[in-house]
Amino acid sequence: MPVFVKKLLTWGSVAFLIYFMAFRPDGAAQLFKAIGGLLMAMAQGLGDFLTGLMT
Repeated sequence: MPVFVKKLLTWGSVAFLIYFMAFRPDGAAQLFKAIGGLLMAMAQGLGDFLTGLMT
């Protein structure tokens, strides 16, 4: 992928996140809360897997 396209997509994503947080803060908070919950569930599952391997 050309460097220009990567930069354009990156800056477009950053601009969208700023817009989303500025004009829909409740929705943005719920989104980040859901992402955090998903990451915590993944970490818990990995921990359970590793614990199962050790016992």
